[in-house]
This record gives sequence, structure tokens and C-alpha cells, in this order.
Amino acid sequence: MKENYSRNILLRCIVCGDIDLDYVENELTITCNRCGKEYPGGYDELVELNQSYIDEQIQGMETEIEKDAQKELDDAFKKVFKNSKYFKIK
Repeated sequence: MKENYSRNILLRCIVCGDIDLDYVENELTITCNRCGKEYPGGYDELVELNQSYIDEQIQGMETEIEKDAQKELDDAFKKVFKNSKYFKIK
């Protein structure tokens, strides 16, 4: 399995979907550089508005980890049973 499954999830403008955002004054205000939408609630507001997208990305990572774990288990069992005189795996 991979050693690291971390990802950077880029927040998007809720209006135009762009990721080119201007974080002003320690993320207290955020402005989209493409459409000009302002987020006076800053980072917290943008996270809240992007929550479904964030959840989607997390679900994708969980699926990837599950597939990798299953492959590791399958390979381990094949290796164990391949060397066993009692079981044959084709």
C-alpha cells in the first residue's frame, strides 16, 4: 500500500468554480479573482460552502484506500497459499 494518502483539497468559488482565490487579512475575507465573489465569512464560510465537494473527495480517498488494502490482502493470501502443500490457488 501507499505510505501516504494525504491530499490537498482546493476550495472553489461557489459561483464560478474557480480555485484562484485571494485570501485577504489572514483568511478573514476571501475574494474570487475570476468572478469577484466575496466571502466575508472567510475561510470558514468557504469550507462550509464547499462541504459537499470536500466530502466527495474524502469518499474518493476512502475508496482508493479500500481497493489498495483489498489488493494487499489478496496478494498476501495468494503468497501464503502458493507455498502451502494443502491448498492450491489457480
